[in-house]
Amino acid sequence: MIDWREFDQNPVSHSAAHHLTSIQQLLEEQGYARVSDVARKLGITRGSVSVSLKGLRQRGLVIEDQHKHLGLSEEGHRIARGIHTKRVLFQAFLRESLGLPDELAELDACKVEHLVSDVTAEALALFLERRPADDEARAELAEQVKVLEKSIKEGRVETFPCKEIEDFSSELMRKNELENNTHDDE
Repeated sequence: MIDWREFDQNPVSHSAAHHLTSIQQLLEEQGYARVSDVARKLGITRGSVSVSLKGLRQRGLVIEDQHKHLGLSEEGHRIARGIHTKRVLFQAFLRESLGLPDELAELDACKVEHLVSDVTAEALALFLERRPADDEARAELAEQVKVLEKSIKEGRVETFPCKEIEDFSSELMRKNELENNTHDDE
């Protein structure tokens, strides 16, 4: 039986996930992030951002320098990368496997990105990469997921996302951008 309290074991809340990924995006885009930048990116007040960041600082996920520039700790970066990677994977699945429109795929992927386990995200990446076409391929994928889950429980797999999965996520993102540009040109 599934323990519904497992939900409480997620590393960050939906709001915290957006704060972490916004800081990461700002750092990548402009090389720095301030409270006002995060507020603008999220469309909320600086006060709301400050309140949220207080908890993230206390957990050691967000750091702030003497110039009030925000950064992410190693663990903060790992969590933000994982959330971003899960969002890309779920968007691709919802769009390509279920045929959902981009806007709905993005919205629903945002809802689950911080809730699903790393094992589920790894399995989804395997599925998207291999797209099993028959029962034999599906059985092989199920076996690979079992092996992966066992390896993770035994501590024999690096933390999510590994370089290979992160690269695949980037490839999916580039493919989506190309498709969107093609649709925009039509």
